[in-house]
Amino acid sequence: MIPLVGSDTNPQHGQIVLIKSGSDAGQYAIIIRLLDEKYVMLADGGRKKFDRPKKKNVQHLQFFNYISPEVQTSLQETGRVTNGKLRFALAKYVNEFVYDMKKGE
Repeated sequence: MIPLVGSDTNPQHGQIVLIKSGSDAGQYAIIIRLLDEKYVMLADGGRKKFDRPKKKNVQHLQFFNYISPEVQTSLQETGRVTNGKLRFALAKYVNEFVYDMKKGE
């Protein structure tokens, strides 16, 4: 399954996004908290840890139609997710989907 890029999607916990603007532009992150219809909190397990996430305007994000089941389940069950799990989910997404999309071009 190739993840579709959606601009009108509603943000969801565990969803992978690409940051389009700001100092983190070009980096992938995962939505760990929804603040309101305009802002979300992002973490990547590396520079932005779960305990110190980045607040980001949804207009500055590119949404992918892919939700990490590991992250989503962990957030639902405990309200937390480990930084290692965030890094694993991002690496899995980048290796499986982004690499395959570039390879297919």
